[in-house]
Amino acid sequence: MRLKILALLFANIILASSQLAEAQPKKVPLIGILDSGTSSASAGRIESFRQALRELGYVEGQNIAIEYRFADGKSDRFPELAAALVTAKADVLVAAGGNSTTRALKQASKTIPIVMTSGSDAVDGGLVSSLARPGGNVTGLTSLYDDLSGKRLELLKETVPKLSRVGVLWAGGGNQWRAIQAAARDLHLQVHSMEIHNDNDYEGAFKEASKARSGALTVTTNTPFVPNRKRITDLATKHRLPTMYAARSYVETGGLMYYGPSASDLYRRAAVYVDKILKGARPADLPVEQPVKFEFIVNLKAARQIDLTIPPNVLARADRVIK
Repeated sequence: MRLKILALLFANIILASSQLAEAQPKKVPLIGILDSGTSSASAGRIESFRQALRELGYVEGQNIAIEYRFADGKSDRFPELAAALVTAKADVLVAAGGNSTTRALKQASKTIPIVMTSGSDAVDGGLVSSLARPGGNVTGLTSLYDDLSGKRLELLKETVPKLSRVGVLWAGGGNQWRAIQAAARDLHLQVHSMEIHNDNDYEGAFKEASKARSGALTVTTNTPFVPNRKRITDLATKHRLPTMYAARSYVETGGLMYYGPSASDLYRRAAVYVDKILKGARPADLPVEQPVKFEFIVNLKAARQIDLTIPPNVLARADRVIK
């Protein structure tokens, strides 16, 4: 009789433990996003990321959570913001804003999976061992910032057929500046350096470019430029410089032209990486991918402000025309 009672008690304990385990809420995976820009400038591409997650079956607040950290163009904040996402115990970290944000996240954690949404050469930058086999906790997408310099200059020269000298607004390490110099030589263009060290340099840089008879301008992607987008596009208009930008947000702020990868497509594909990682894939085994969709955007309103007529053959190639 005593054995039956003990067996019954043991069975009840097991049943109660099982019911208690089922009642415990499962941990919702947390995605931490470190963005070099502002929430307003990044809203469109982040929404593309969230939409892709929804299509993959994720519902925020139910089976996924997202935490954001925006640096507002201040790269000195990257380490602090990256550390905050690690402290929040993110399951996957997403680097939005090029190699610098990826590097900050990698320095903050060597174990949490990191998904790049953009960047230039992740191999030379020491972020991954190779594109085919990243080898560490970083994978994702590259946006070919350096490699597209030639195409941007080519479109700029077609837009301004008599162009002989182009100003280059750049800051930081100089990889894009060197890539533009190489591309300019192939197109028989002279370049005028407009290196920016701090926020007080913009006015002088544009004045010097005009004085040097620059007939157009190309702007590289740099974190310090993000909060100064409107200032840059306004100065380009003031100095009547046809300008090609390496980020779409400038054209939406009033800039003339953008050519580059589709940011919305890169962010949608980043969501696929996150999904694979949450399902058990290792970043080391997920190849880094390159852009497959590109877009050329022309802002005719900006063209009218500087009395520039966009040649029909250039306009015909635009994926989007802002009127």
